[in-house]
This record gives sequence, C-alpha cells and structure tokens, in this order.
Amino acid sequence: MSIPTESLSLTINGKAIGPLQVPANLMMIDFLHEYAGLTGSRLGCGQGICHACVVILDKPDGTSEEIRTCITGALFFQGKRVRTVEAHGRRNAQGETVELSPIQQKFLDHYSFQCGYCTPGFVNAATVLVERLRRQPIERAQVEEVVTQALDHHICRCTGYVRYHQAVKDVVLSTPGLTTGV
Repeated sequence: MSIPTESLSLTINGKAIGPLQVPANLMMIDFLHEYAGLTGSRLGCGQGICHACVVILDKPDGTSEEIRTCITGALFFQGKRVRTVEAHGRRNAQGETVELSPIQQKFLDHYSFQCGYCTPGFVNAATVLVERLRRQPIERAQVEEVVTQALDHHICRCTGYVRYHQAVKDVVLSTPGLTTGV
C-alpha cells in the first residue's frame, strides 16, 4: 500500500520551493521541518490551540495573516507565499543573522521569553500586527487593547505574557506611523 502524494510548489521566505511530491495529508509544520529544513516554527499542542506553530501567509492584496501549521495541510499553501520566523532579521551572504528585526530586538530588550518555545509564534503575531498598523494606524489610547487582541490566542506555558505584551507595545509606540494622537 502506498501513501497518496500530490505536487506542492510555494514560496517560503522569498525562495521558490518545489514542485515536490508530498503526502496528501502532510501537515505544514511537518513540511517545514522535514522538507524545507526550517525548524523555527514549533509544534506545541498539535491541535491549533497554542499558536506556537504559526507562519505568516502573505496575501496577493498585500495583507498578511497568521496560519496555524499544525492543523493546516501543506497542500493548502499551494502557490502561496509564506514567511517563517527564520525570515525576520537581516542576514549576510553566508546566511548568518547580522541584525534582528525590531520586534525580535524588543523581545530581547524586554527579556520577553523564558524557555523560548512559544517565541516564534509571538514574533510572527507581532509582525502581522505591525504590518497591519502600517496600513491602518490606531490611536495611542488603543494600543493596549489592540496588542492584547493580537496576542490573545498565543499560549506561553512559562507565563511570560506580561513581557511579550510590553515588548510589542514598545514596538508599536516607538515606531513612527503606527499610532496617531497623543
């Protein structure tokens, strides 16, 4: 008995991948780890609850959204553009990280993580939020509420929520153009 396969082509972190034959029921988290060699997204609950596994799906209209890879099949991403946590920061020609993204830097400044397992999901969530705010700034008075909404679905088993929230608020408040008002 053989496992049914289908062809998959997509773009991950700006690089075209495929076409590759993959099992028809392969979850995206497994594709990232086993086929693409990208292990930054974490398999936490395996049920789509904790959001440690999220990647960023870049839509044709220029918007982006988080997608849980532990419950989303790899074939869902056929022809799509995806960013993983490995896409953040700036790398040199050898692929070494030479500069963190502003979100990653604020997480480090605030020591927002403890074990770090959930951090990739929080980085991607904060990135999607900042990109959204670049298109649609919010009043400064709304920052607390908007950050809470953006991070609300992410679970940190070490209870590092306060520092993640502080870091994201700091990014939003210190980045010109994301907020309006005083």
